[in-house]
Amino acid sequence: MTVALCALSHSPLFGIANPGAETLAQVNAGLDRLRSFVRAFDPELTIVFGPDHFNGVFYDMMPAFCIGRAATSVGDWGTTAGPLPVDRQAAGCLTEAVLRSGVDVAQSERLHVDHGITQPIEFLFGKSSTQPLVPIFINAVGLPLGPMQRVRLLGDAVGREIARWQRRVLLVASGGLSHDPPVPRMAEAPPEVAARLIDGRNPSSEARAIRQQRVIEASRAHAAGSGNFREVNPVFDQKTLDLLASGDLEQFDAWTNAWIEAEGGHSGHEIRSWVAAFSALRAAGPYRVTDRGYWPVREWMTGFAMASAQLKAHS
Repeated sequence: MTVALCALSHSPLFGIANPGAETLAQVNAGLDRLRSFVRAFDPELTIVFGPDHFNGVFYDMMPAFCIGRAATSVGDWGTTAGPLPVDRQAAGCLTEAVLRSGVDVAQSERLHVDHGITQPIEFLFGKSSTQPLVPIFINAVGLPLGPMQRVRLLGDAVGREIARWQRRVLLVASGGLSHDPPVPRMAEAPPEVAARLIDGRNPSSEARAIRQQRVIEASRAHAAGSGNFREVNPVFDQKTLDLLASGDLEQFDAWTNAWIEAEGGHSGHEIRSWVAAFSALRAAGPYRVTDRGYWPVREWMTGFAMASAQLKAHS
């Protein structure tokens, strides 16, 4: 049994908004290191923990967690649309293991995922990858949200299950860190937006283009110092990264949703993917972080981070 982890932020503005030559070079160098780490590990299965941004999962039925036994990429923000190479048997085993642990998790036979899951996979494996995977959706934008302890326990259940397998399993966490992009919120939404948040499946290409252009315009305004979006919070981001590296993941249990939002922005809840993945790794054994990078990128409206980790027994 061997387990390793890659965690990285995603951004729909990657490749669109220019953060400057130096930052872009550093981010790309970090991604190259992650890709080298993955090639050396040579995973037989990849488990991806990631959110959705009202592109695949909606308020008609909003689970806290959902494991896909089959999944399709919606193809937003330049990601490849179409079916993903999901390992159905592994996904089913994980669902049963999480339920046995006492954590409620949904299972989907047609999980629709957006760039929150597909972008990191394309970063690490390239477009149209055939790498077997299991997508695990973690709600980070559809309020109300459950407590952080449940996220940690979900990851712990996944990790204890894969520790039984004789397979090289790569855990991928996608999201965060601090950011406050223009994701609509149900409580503030006008009727037409609320209707889309309840069931916005299969938008026209024109409707998707309009939505994406709004995000691009918001990022430009934010980079220019205007707009009402919160700034990236490096203090929150480094605190998150330090705690993940320490392995003392129970400390996240005390992080309330209100505090995370106040410190990390409305989409700071995406750190849930990182907590779940690191919890899964820790359940497989003591670990150490082998690489870590962080950039507060105003042009992408996010604290962009990445990390790799492996079990100490295999260091």
